[in-house]
Amino acid sequence: MDRAASPTHSPVTLNINGDKHTLAIDHRTTLLDALRERLDLTGTKKGCDQGQCGACTVLLDGRRAVSCLQLAVAAEGREITTIEGVAEGERLHPVQQAFLDLDGYQCGYCTPGQICSAVAVIEEHAAGWPSAVTDDVRPDAGPPSLTPDEIRERMSGNLCRCGAYVSIVQAVARAAETVRTGRGAPAGQDEEAVA
Repeated sequence: MDRAASPTHSPVTLNINGDKHTLAIDHRTTLLDALRERLDLTGTKKGCDQGQCGACTVLLDGRRAVSCLQLAVAAEGREITTIEGVAEGERLHPVQQAFLDLDGYQCGYCTPGQICSAVAVIEEHAAGWPSAVTDDVRPDAGPPSLTPDEIRERMSGNLCRCGAYVSIVQAVARAAETVRTGRGAPAGQDEEAVA
């Protein structure tokens, strides 16, 4: 029997980093496994495989998603961005650059998920979305200050076993400033505010 025509397999077209990929996959295949095992996009890491660590975070239509809990068939028709698609060509995204500049990684295993989450966090914050630690959640209050507490809360779904959290918070703060102003924060400025 042809796998593509079987009752447990379907052809699925995934739009990943601007490229379309058509695969015949088992309906139970997670997006994480499709990315890593079928498409060789191994930047997205498999950590806990239970949605607890955030190592497999990707962006679905610009929003964060843990790909180990997302079925690949449910991602059809959505814009999927993995760590491989965050940079613009050879130019790193401000989050990637800030992670490099401020040592926001140690072993690097959680870094792809941290970076994808941080990209979405910065966009969510700029759009005025509150977090659990936001003091004033009224829509007319505007975006809250992106304090270290706000960053920590918003990034809390991503675990770092090496404990690089201080540098991660600094990197997110610097990247948010770069995105907001179009230029990086002066060296030392955000590091002092976050420490």
